[in-house]
Amino acid sequence: MQPGDRKTLHKNYHDNQYGFPIHDDNELFGRLILEINQAGLSWELILKKEEAFRKAYHNFNIKNIANYTEADRKRLLADAGIIRNRLKINAAIENAKTILVLQKQFGSFEKWLEFNHPKTKEEWIKVFKKTFRFTGGEIVNEFLMSIGFLPGAHSSDCEVHKKVLKAKPMWLKQNSIL
Repeated sequence: MQPGDRKTLHKNYHDNQYGFPIHDDNELFGRLILEINQAGLSWELILKKEEAFRKAYHNFNIKNIANYTEADRKRLLADAGIIRNRLKINAAIENAKTILVLQKQFGSFEKWLEFNHPKTKEEWIKVFKKTFRFTGGEIVNEFLMSIGFLPGAHSSDCEVHKKVLKAKPMWLKQNSIL
């Protein structure tokens, strides 16, 4: 990848995705999968592999992933386009099953997140560790910042910050608990 391509890759994510609310459960889950897979690696690597992740994980379709079999696990472990880590693959499958339960209880993954809002970063980490697999502090923090549930994706002097504010991220709706 050329230096200009790397800049374009980061700029697109920074300017159009990072910190903006996501209202589609499959896309929320997809972001969680990407954040989990980033653990120990660079975000640039994950951005480069995002399309391969979409293809390997059926466009992040929660119902499909929750029904993955041992054959699917083997397929994912053999897919050079994604991160071939058994713990991360198993986490994606088990987390999909968990989200199906949350959808039944709350109506959607997004509504479960809203139900738990507002929380401090530390409180969110506890909730995620209790609810999901492979969700340590940095993963939870980045996931929630990236979808607008925690502030910090952009500094107030960043030109994208104003665009994020117009999208009404959830962190704007809190009772100054941070």
